[in-house]
Amino acid sequence: MSGTADGAVRVSDELRAAVVDCAQRMVADGLVIGTSGNVSARAGDEIVITPSGRGYDKLRPAELCVVGVDGRPIDLPLRPSSELPMHLAAYQQTAAGAVVHTHSMFATAVATCCRALPAIHYTIGFLGGPIRVVPYATFGTGELAEGLRMALADRHGALLQNHGAVAVGQSVEQAYERARLLEWLAELYYRSSRLGSPRLLSTAELDAFTAQVTAVSYGTNDRPPGTASPPG
Repeated sequence: MSGTADGAVRVSDELRAAVVDCAQRMVADGLVIGTSGNVSARAGDEIVITPSGRGYDKLRPAELCVVGVDGRPIDLPLRPSSELPMHLAAYQQTAAGAVVHTHSMFATAVATCCRALPAIHYTIGFLGGPIRVVPYATFGTGELAEGLRMALADRHGALLQNHGAVAVGQSVEQAYERARLLEWLAELYYRSSRLGSPRLLSTAELDAFTAQVTAVSYGTNDRPPGTASPPG
């Protein structure tokens, strides 16, 4: 981020590049197909977000859209993602610096059948606990945005019924890693449920996990490779 003469914060080239890279990684990792899903990041009072209907393989940083946190247009070379209201709601609800929305297979499957993704594995603690499912609402609507806002209370991720998943983080990288973790947890729950009735972790066990995370300083530079950062 860089300051301007009027004191405003403007989206940096580095942040634009991070958003484009994340969007392309979503495709490469199978978390979206085609032009589905979207990515955004916050720089002060501005939000940079992927445009609507633009193939990620050809997306350039200059084509990203910039709006204010209130949704006012600032720089719109293309039409912003139709899910802009949902992204704005996520920033209003949380202290996130980035939002990643995917249509990943297992997260979406769980969202069609379950009221929540339960504590199937202790790493769900990195997302704040069991993941809520937002009741179905048409994409791009205020109803969906408000549902997501409620689902993200004290959480770093949410599932969207018959739709997909959302993860937030302090950075684009952290939001993306949380999106990957959410998909992994959803797949684990799906596969274990096919074997029988999986054992779920209790609130006390999740509390013990959180205490242990603090004790061993996960989330710092010496955390195990590939471990999602703890809630923050």
